[in-house]
Amino acid sequence: MEQPVVRLHSLRSVQLKVPDLAACTDFYSEVWGLSVVERDSDDTWLRGTGTNHHVLQLSRTERNALGSISFAVRTRAEVDEAGRRLVARGVPLLREPGPLDAVGGGYGLELVDPEGRRIELSCEVHAVTPQGHDGAVPTGVTHVVLNTVDIDAAVTFYTEVLGMRVSDWSEHQMAFLRCNADHHSIAFNQAAWTSVNHVAYEMPSMDHFMRGIGSLKHHGITPLWGPGRHGPGNNTFSYFADPAGLVCEYTSDVAQIVEDQWLCRVWRRVPELSDLWGTAGPPSRQVRSHMAGVEDRGAFTGTEQSR
Repeated sequence: MEQPVVRLHSLRSVQLKVPDLAACTDFYSEVWGLSVVERDSDDTWLRGTGTNHHVLQLSRTERNALGSISFAVRTRAEVDEAGRRLVARGVPLLREPGPLDAVGGGYGLELVDPEGRRIELSCEVHAVTPQGHDGAVPTGVTHVVLNTVDIDAAVTFYTEVLGMRVSDWSEHQMAFLRCNADHHSIAFNQAAWTSVNHVAYEMPSMDHFMRGIGSLKHHGITPLWGPGRHGPGNNTFSYFADPAGLVCEYTSDVAQIVEDQWLCRVWRRVPELSDLWGTAGPPSRQVRSHMAGVEDRGAFTGTEQSR
């Protein structure tokens, strides 16, 4: 079997395309706890308290869609080698290795996965000074769950091409993949169409996690599901809907993997394992509808937002 094209360092940021840019910007900056670092008429870039220049980019569009997912790699040489290996494998490149002209700068490339998702591999992106943990606000993005029409093909691509490792399965419905010690930075959910299921934001501690939920409550926003603690990953969870209807999650305490000691397991999909605390109950029809999203073929069609 061929070697993966790259070793990913971490999940850096996510770009979401939304119809009401102003409302979503206000939500993520005034309610959710991120801070605006730059904005123009069609995009907003927001940071957490960590060192990443931005962890969320919101872009104006006609309907919800995933813009791209950005992973950090360590060096330009790794980006260049990944580009060569991707071309040799026949993986489409939307951007060949080179300087990035986007906000935050850096050096990178952009590839397309088998379902049309845009994936950026980058290094040397501008860093920002970390902020304190006094407020109940996110450090950054910790994982993205993606709906897929073929979970086996998705897992194969992200493990064999991008070098991620499967941490756990939830029966044959979900697969949790890691690129570093965090239990998962990407998870795939078998679904009827390709879309974003949710984006999770890391809180520094369980106390920050609960205080964040309380802060949203003061804004009149209650969880779609949670608070609770998942079996796979052992992380706390509380899911909310942003003004576009996309699902965002506060989470903390994700399991840390020791590579030569971790044993992947298959979890049963039962309420007591979906929520170890038993506080959240099973996910409602409402949260499942939000997590299903709308079909998004991404880079494989130029009109995915108007279909």
